Amino acid sequence: MQGGMQQDFAGFFQPPAGVLRHAPGGQGGASLSSHVAVEGIGELLLQRSWKARHYRLTLRKDGMPVVTIPLRGNEREALRFAGQHAEWLGRARERQLRKPRVAAVWILGTEVLWRGEMHPVRLASEGHAAEPGQPARPSVCLAADVFRVPSLEGDLRATLEAHFARRAKIELPGRTWELAAQTQMDVKQVTVRNQRSRWGSCSSGGVISLNWRLIQTPDFVRDYIIYHELSHLREMNHSSRFWDQVERLCPGWRAAERWLKLNSGLLGL
Repeated sequence: MQGGMQQDFAGFFQPPAGVLRHAPGGQGGASLSSHVAVEGIGELLLQRSWKARHYRLTLRKDGMPVVTIPLRGNEREALRFAGQHAEWLGRARERQLRKPRVAAVWILGTEVLWRGEMHPVRLASEGHAAEPGQPARPSVCLAADVFRVPSLEGDLRATLEAHFARRAKIELPGRTWELAAQTQMDVKQVTVRNQRSRWGSCSSGGVISLNWRLIQTPDFVRDYIIYHELSHLREMNHSSRFWDQVERLCPGWRAAERWLKLNSGLLGL
């Protein structure tokens, strides 16, 4: 990445800003990470961060609650902090359970999110030869898109996601350059990455990075993330001025955010 500043569009389950924050406590001897059992909460991961300025409670996608301890914090205060916000954690767990999730194993008939809609993995009508004179290789399709696979046996997920990522590396930069030209934004470079906790990022040097999974989302969601990162070229923060910029470029951004919050599990995030 170029430039000294970077803004991320994160996809973590966490409370609204300012809700679960607490001034750091006294000195403590907590390890870098440790698991503890807390009455009314269950297993909890305590994780020290040398960069954190406040205690923070988050819920990982695997259901594990995590309390981040700042440099000057301690385990006792972290446990008290978690107990104070047990109700929020319970609601977050309920929301997580209600979220649709991507299937762990993809076989023929599995419903997969592709270009904004759920489609079953179907056998394509004809195989595609890998090379002239070689036997035809099997292919599957999602809607009208056909993907070659090495075999129809076993889990197809890794193969199909590799196809998705390759297409994303062509389509997402192209769309970004198109929207950058329309909005007269000075983009220097566009990259597509396998990001696990964010949809995109933008550096102060004009480098935009996008999550390849955006190719699976509806067009209005994909465009919102691009507009979001383009807006950081004007405002490297999430101030009211930044959101005013997003509103001008993408008036439907709130619907896109709601879609992401509800459906991120279908993208494996």
